[in-house]
Formats: sequence, structure tokens, C-alpha cells
Amino acid sequence: MVIKIVTNFFTRIFSNMFKSKKDIKLGFYGPPNAGKTSLANRICKDFTGEEIGTVSKIPHETRHVQFKEKVEIEYKGKKMTFKMIDTPGITTRIDYENFLKYKLRKKEAKKRAKEATQGVIESIKWLDDMDIVVVVLDATENPYNQVNITIIGNLVARKIPVLIVANKIDKTKADVKKIEAAFPEYDVVGISAKYGKNLEEFYESVFKLSRKI
Repeated sequence: MVIKIVTNFFTRIFSNMFKSKKDIKLGFYGPPNAGKTSLANRICKDFTGEEIGTVSKIPHETRHVQFKEKVEIEYKGKKMTFKMIDTPGITTRIDYENFLKYKLRKKEAKKRAKEATQGVIESIKWLDDMDIVVVVLDATENPYNQVNITIIGNLVARKIPVLIVANKIDKTKADVKKIEAAFPEYDVVGISAKYGKNLEEFYESVFKLSRKI
């Protein structure tokens, strides 16, 4: 009887430990066109064969939170299951006139701007559900012009584990060190979501952060 009780006790413990490693909510945040959806697509395509969303040269292609359940990532013999959450680009100002540069009609541009603004609000609300946040930045751009202080403040306040990704290292203007200097308190990983370059270091960092949950 005692042996059975002890056995059941440890079974529940190990079951809960295993469960805690499942369904880790991994959120992708950052400015428009930094490569959030491209990175999420790369991961989902590699491990599920399906993409999570569409990408475009026009800013704010992702205007609603989109996600994919049960994405099992395997790295160095270890497996973890994630809920991938791709969020709309965060920016302080969205003007419909910016979309006119991409030959959108005025009506369509205004609609896109309205949806993008709502998407920013939606992204902030979803922070409460995140276990880990990946902030994707464009390594060819000035990091201080890309990160919304509100996002960083919210992440710090919620004590959410954060990984900074310097995307587009395949481009000659990419400068990962500049992003590292801007965010010395966070781990920074340089990748190319487009070509899948250096994703091994990315997975290692994500698995490391998952232990802090």
C-alpha cells in the first residue's frame, strides 16, 4: 500500500514536470517587417510542414494575432512543444499615407492603417498569455528606432523571459553588435530567417529560457 502511494506520488510529480514542458507559449514581437512572421514560418515549416502566416514587403501584413498549436521542436535530442504566437508589428505611429507608397488605394490604405492600429493593441493584450517572448529586430536598422519602450516596459514588469533576435544577418549592412550594445541585459542571437542561418543557436537560447518558466 505504501509503495503504491509513493509510486503514485512520484508519477504525479513527473507527470506535472512533463506537462510543464508542453504548450510553452512562444510569442514573436517587434516592429513591422523585421521578420517575425518569416521566423515563425521557418520554424513551423521545419517542424510541422506548414506556415503560420503570409509575408509581404508592405508593412503590417500581419494585423491580427495568429498562432499554431502543438509545434514540437527537437534540438540535440531534446523535444519541447510550443504554441507559436505571431503578433502584429509594434510601432508608435501608423499613418495610412505610408501605405500609399506601395500603390494601395486610399480606401484600402486607411483600412490597413486602422487594422494595424488595432493589431498593436491586440499584441499588447496578448503579453499576459506569453511564457517566452522573442523580440525580432532588423539587424540592418538602428535598434533604438525599432523597439517600442512600452513593450520593453511591459516585458520587464511581467518578468517574461526575453530573447532578442537580430534578423537579416544575410545582408551586408547587418550589425548584430549594435543590437547587443543596445540591449546588454538580454541574450542576442543573430539569424537569417529567410535562409535559416544560425537557427541552432536560436533553438539553444529558447530551450535555455524555457527552464526559467
